[in-house]
Amino acid sequence: MCGIVGYIGSEKACPILIDGLLKLEYRGYDSAGLSTIENNKIICLKDKGRVKGLQNMKEINTLNSSIGIAHTRWATHGKPCSVNAHPHLDCHKTFSVVHNGIIENYNELKAFLTNAGYTFVSETDTEVIPNLIHYYYTNGDEGDKDRFAKAVRRATLDLKGSYAIAVISSIEPDKIIVARKDSPLIIGTKDNEKFIASDIPAILEHTNNVYILNDGDLAKITNNNVTFYDEKFNTINKKAEIITWDAKSADKNGYDDFMLKEIYEQPTAIRETIGTRLDQNGKCNFDDINISKEYLLGISRIYIVACGTAMHAGLAVKPIFERLVSIPVEVDIASEFRYRNPLIDKSTLIICISQSGETADTIAALKASKAHGCKTIAISNVIGSSITREADFTIYTHAGPEIAVASTKAYTSQITVLTLLAIHFSEVLELEQGEMLQNLKDEILELPSKVSITLENTEQIKNFAKKIYKEKDVFFIGRGTDYTACMEASLKLKEISYIHSDAYQSGELKHGPIALIEDNVTVVGIITDRRLLYKSISNLQEVITRGAKTLIVTNQDISEKTFPNIIRIPKVHPLLSPVLSIIPLQLLAYYVSKEKDLDVDKPRNLAKSVTVE
Repeated sequence: MCGIVGYIGSEKACPILIDGLLKLEYRGYDSAGLSTIENNKIICLKDKGRVKGLQNMKEINTLNSSIGIAHTRWATHGKPCSVNAHPHLDCHKTFSVVHNGIIENYNELKAFLTNAGYTFVSETDTEVIPNLIHYYYTNGDEGDKDRFAKAVRRATLDLKGSYAIAVISSIEPDKIIVARKDSPLIIGTKDNEKFIASDIPAILEHTNNVYILNDGDLAKITNNNVTFYDEKFNTINKKAEIITWDAKSADKNGYDDFMLKEIYEQPTAIRETIGTRLDQNGKCNFDDINISKEYLLGISRIYIVACGTAMHAGLAVKPIFERLVSIPVEVDIASEFRYRNPLIDKSTLIICISQSGETADTIAALKASKAHGCKTIAISNVIGSSITREADFTIYTHAGPEIAVASTKAYTSQITVLTLLAIHFSEVLELEQGEMLQNLKDEILELPSKVSITLENTEQIKNFAKKIYKEKDVFFIGRGTDYTACMEASLKLKEISYIHSDAYQSGELKHGPIALIEDNVTVVGIITDRRLLYKSISNLQEVITRGAKTLIVTNQDISEKTFPNIIRIPKVHPLLSPVLSIIPLQLLAYYVSKEKDLDVDKPRNLAKSVTVE
């Protein structure tokens, strides 16, 4: 979710790097930096804050090299500061690396390298990469013309997690090595110049001839050649693509709107959020959250407090906490919480959720909770935000910056990280749920790929949007966790299409809402829990009998003969189903809004960060 830029050619690299970083500012970041090779020595400049600060450093004007790499950082490991900013160097200052992604096993790698005599200066996971490359380069064949590239490949094989990296070296100052896994990276070519970026806007001014790296690809780049390798270091052929976007649309990486881009970024956002808290061996890492068994045994209830979409994420995880931790959970709207004098004290744990970390009502609720002696945990997507400074503990999602007003990837990332927190609490309490916890962990690790599969099914959603975009009312129904997803789906439709919509528990239809069902009214149903399958089908048949047209989102065995419009999603544990079931309905809201020719990213009367009550 950060920004990478690189250049090798005949021009001065520094202005090209700075310009590329400026074009990636829309992604959001907290620091910036660059490295060039001047007289066979790496020069690295970094600054906390905006690219303009880096651009105004007096040393910039002394850089004349025609090779360099640059980065804008969205902090994950370590606070925003110049030391933690990219690029990072090995302790011998011979390799410089910029990195997007999260290295899940960096602690183990850091311990190995420390034992081998390497030292570290930052708090980041990235710093292990240049040191690991140095280790393999030092132990490589001195006569091998591909020694640099092979050292990078051997290092990447040790990395667990996600990465897009670009590497330069003062030992071999005529090339850049790049590699990727789960984080995007492209190479642009123009005569004897090569451009590297994490997103097309950074280089589109210079070239529209682009190679897109796939997972596992590694490339050796000189000013007049690019050689591609697979994971076994066999050379491979790749075909360049011609980018036809204009610069404005390229700011959205080729998507028409930021919202659509962010919907499709959810596999990466969830993967990177998982990577900070759960390793491939199934070990949860919440060492920074000092919540003991004695404390958990002493609390009477957990409150989850939030607004809007974040509150819906809280509702989605309420049954997860109650099932895994056996502690009652209340989900409360932050704007109402402190005004109703809630019965809270030191035996109450408060979890506050805010994507921006600046939501005024949520911050106020957190402060009120602390005044009552409650322990507080903040869930936020923005390092250093107000809520993180107020809370006793902070857990970050790693969705990257959300630009569209309607939240999508932040919501699914919040559910993911809160589920991992519930698992951690269960393990702390030693509740003997080992098999269930392991099953949930396994399913969580599969979520990114299942979200990707869900995103492949769009044509049916587009077609249904064309049928309903002129309607005035839409209803969403579901049971259990499906109902919580319905609430979020209803909000998304309201936010960006301005169609009135409501969400109801399916079992409540006969207690009033069914009076609203008449010919041609649209009812969207979610069915993912097999225990509730037949009751949910029965509820939907009731609305069909009264003339409704339906859209069903399901991973159950349901016949198209009964329900002609079915969106199928992968099977998943019912507790995790809101992460998958919401995806088609985010897309439905998006395509309905597009049919109405509305501004998807900036819906009327709404703001991304609500900083007033």
